[in-house]
Amino acid sequence: MEQGNYSVYADFILLGLFSNARFPWLLFALVLLVFVTSVASNMAMIILIHTDSRLHTPMYFLLSHLSLMDILYISTIVPKMLVDQVMSQRAISFAGCTAQHFLYLTLAGAEFFLLGLMSYDRYIAVCNPLRYPVLMSRRVCWLVVAAAWLGGSVDGFLLTPVTMQFPFCASREINHFFCEVPALLKLSCTDTSAYETAMYVCCIMMLLIPFSVISASYTRILMTVYRMSEAEGRRKAVATCSSHMVVVGLFYGAAMYTYVLPHYYHTPEQDKAVSAFYTILTPMLNPLIYSLRNKDVTGALQKVVGRCVSSGKVTTF
Repeated sequence: MEQGNYSVYADFILLGLFSNARFPWLLFALVLLVFVTSVASNMAMIILIHTDSRLHTPMYFLLSHLSLMDILYISTIVPKMLVDQVMSQRAISFAGCTAQHFLYLTLAGAEFFLLGLMSYDRYIAVCNPLRYPVLMSRRVCWLVVAAAWLGGSVDGFLLTPVTMQFPFCASREINHFFCEVPALLKLSCTDTSAYETAMYVCCIMMLLIPFSVISASYTRILMTVYRMSEAEGRRKAVATCSSHMVVVGLFYGAAMYTYVLPHYYHTPEQDKAVSAFYTILTPMLNPLIYSLRNKDVTGALQKVVGRCVSSGKVTTF
């Protein structure tokens, strides 16, 4: 449907991640490898947590939901991008762009909130270990997960209808590999400065609330660790929290660059590179960081591999 010099509900064109690449098929193979590794490693993390009794704790329960979010998160963006490259097409329908936009905002928001609430779990584990089973009961864990999903859904339901109701210019070319808000707003034929300001405030709040929880939790944790007399207790407390701190740093750092830093400080190409980092690489890095730095997870993995090897030997004989 056409209205004046702009079109409504017409298809968009995603210029993609491979358009300006010197070796697009090499980059395609790399993205495909990262996608498969991300899905497989997160699925393995979920299976390990649900099958090994040693991992039936609140921390790993929350971690399994983080892995689920990562699988959904990367699957919202990467498969479409890879299929488009293979089929030599770049179009995405208005409905498809709206759905991708909503899912991306919901899943990213849910992960922001979950990472913030996971720091509360670490605070209780280190600072109030005797009350940990009560303060982080199964019911509380489900409430934490529900709160994270609710926070992400509110973000998606608030921003998606407003973003997609703007009239878009006839070119319809999105200089990005998915329907991200800043790239979409550049196509609008009307002044979006008021909305961008409101969205900026919203993003600040979305980052500030979880980040405040994280900062407060880890301040108390560091104070508790400093007062510990046993070196082993300090080492265990730091090891328990370091993986979470690395993941938070990666995810929040990239998001702050995209949504908090004023747009005139970064180019579209830089935006695509940073977006590729936190939408494609981060979901793969999360399970690797937690597994490589965690003896419980590596022990559970070795146990499963040992069972598989043993059953293989028995079958052979």
